[in-house]
Amino acid sequence: MPLSPGTRLGPYEIIGAIGAGGMGEVFRARDTKLNRDVAIKVLPSAFADDPERLARFTREAQTLASLNHPNIAAIYGIEGSVPSTSSGTSVPGAEPVEAPVLALVMELVEGEDLSVHIARGPIPMAEALPIARQIAEALEAAHEQGIVHRDLKPANIKVRSDGTVKVLDFGLAKAMGLRQAQPPGDTDAELVEASPTMSRHMTEAGMIIGTAAYMSPEQAKGKTVDRRTDIWAFGVVLYEMLTGTRLFGAKDVSETLAAVLTREVNVASLPPGTPSRLKALVRDCLIRDSKQRLRDIGHARIEIARIETGGLDSGESTSSTVAAAVVPTWRRALPWTLVAALSIALISALWAPWRPTPVPTPRRLLTSIGADASLTGPGTAALSPDGTTLAFTALQAGQSRLFVRKLDQLHAVALAGTEGANIPFFSPDGQWIAFFAGGKLKKVSVTGGAAVILCDAPSPRGGTWTEGGAIIFTPTNTTLMRVPAAAGTPSAFGTFDQAAVTQRWPQALPGDKGVLYTETSATGLWENANLVITPVAGGTPRSPSAAVTTAGTCRVVT
Repeated sequence: MPLSPGTRLGPYEIIGAIGAGGMGEVFRARDTKLNRDVAIKVLPSAFADDPERLARFTREAQTLASLNHPNIAAIYGIEGSVPSTSSGTSVPGAEPVEAPVLALVMELVEGEDLSVHIARGPIPMAEALPIARQIAEALEAAHEQGIVHRDLKPANIKVRSDGTVKVLDFGLAKAMGLRQAQPPGDTDAELVEASPTMSRHMTEAGMIIGTAAYMSPEQAKGKTVDRRTDIWAFGVVLYEMLTGTRLFGAKDVSETLAAVLTREVNVASLPPGTPSRLKALVRDCLIRDSKQRLRDIGHARIEIARIETGGLDSGESTSSTVAAAVVPTWRRALPWTLVAALSIALISALWAPWRPTPVPTPRRLLTSIGADASLTGPGTAALSPDGTTLAFTALQAGQSRLFVRKLDQLHAVALAGTEGANIPFFSPDGQWIAFFAGGKLKKVSVTGGAAVILCDAPSPRGGTWTEGGAIIFTPTNTTLMRVPAAAGTPSAFGTFDQAAVTQRWPQALPGDKGVLYTETSATGLWENANLVITPVAGGTPRSPSAAVTTAGTCRVVT
């Protein structure tokens, strides 16, 4: 059912259409309760007329909603209501909608489909391997919970600008039980790409499901499927990423299914320079007999990770490497090795008392943020608790924004919805970044998405995220406040000395042993700044065993 911009489904306001496929039309919408953008998949009207199908779908959707993985697009809920406009009046030019609409509310994933990426040609090995590994990680997480995708294809895989992969529509083939008929006489090639899900009852054996070009042979025959059908589809997708061509391309659905069942898969057609171990992996995924096919996608994930890191040479096997390590002459070299090691240890011990103490030298941290952004001007930065990710603010189009960079990569990515960001800090698990912007305290996922407003913070002076799920911050340049990380009403944190005028720059101590912050008095301000520690759970504040009174100096206190 087409929905015009401005139409409301419960708390969701339609912004515009995203696309359509065999499993329904997809729209971008605004969650007016949580102030975030979501994807709304409007399901076929047949659900409203079939209580049994609706009940089955609801059960399956509840299972799918339990999936929580960074490479799987999340399902937020099911919305069933009569569409309306936010004003209660009709939308100009919109078709009248009176029938109830059943919709699935999902995470909105920005970025392009993998199919668009493949259409530009073969994906370089350095890009293809991380994408394939993340797809395998998503499948592995779902399979461990007994969930099979059943419709894995490039169009159901999104690649964000930072390289993060999100697999969409997990398990919906089983949950929805749809049948999309082929128009009589229509043999257009695009029908094969969108040939979706062709079953009236997805959970029953003998019914064909999936998208034709990516179906496993057992799917094409209408047999019962398990996780090995996803492994087949994974192999097809991996082949197409490396070659830039369709493995089972044909002009219509019937010819495509015939190719799936009979066409020889030749891994020799993979690009020159493809590691032999990767060729073997593609071959093992595309064995037609499911009993002989690779049985666990986790093995594919491990193999790809080893190839990424250059584990074994592309032409070596594990057994040959072990055999090469056993050299008959090792016993003759062992005594001289021990003598050399003891000599080095002795020289080190004698030299130690006279060795000068090394002085650490600051190193320049290079990063790339794009031609339209600049690191000039006021900026703040924060390092994730595990030391792998840097969050910092920089100017883009004359406005401060929040950027995220993995320290093993050069390129930093701007997070959407962080205009005016300042003073970022990480959650203890490193999955969220809190920051201040527009007089508010907000948080955003490190992988992107809509920023969530937590509370007001008109004149912030720092914040910190405790392991217990609270954020301690200074909202108005006076006393510290506490607010739940999930949003809520701020409350006072700790006590405020009568001689003090401001508490600033809090920092949670490991293990939630307390919060360290700066407290200043009315006179001399910075000359009378003291460090104070207050227990996270409340209690009497105390000062560390050393004080900091000199501005511009970095010191360590206990």
